[in-house]
Amino acid sequence: QVQLVESGGGLVQAGGSLRLSCAASGSIFSINAMGWYRQAPGKQRELGATITRAGITVYADSVKGRFTISRDNAKNTVYLQMNSLMPEDTAVYYCNAEIQRYPAYPRQVYWGQGTQVTVSS
Repeated sequence: QVQLVESGGGLVQAGGSLRLSCAASGSIFSINAMGWYRQAPGKQRELGATITRAGITVYADSVKGRFTISRDNAKNTVYLQMNSLMPEDTAVYYCNAEIQRYPAYPRQVYWGQGTQVTVSS
């Protein structure tokens, strides 16, 4: 069993900051890429940022320069520091992780349950 649990969402005024956390737990041998996605009402889920185990990052253009993704491999945790938040950042934020549960097992992608981020103008 593997679980991803997000925390840190909430309500913030435009221009403010939030830090999201996502911790993976359970039967985990290794974690490759981890990432943050978001889904606004009436829209498809979209990429926010991803990070490899080695720390290589990719950002969506919409968050580049404002959001920073990082991870703590010892804690199986990924973070998303969000600065200069705008109302259009309002969405449910989901983390995911590419996890290998046991040696020689194939990697699978797991998702968290989501955390709401609301930015007021």
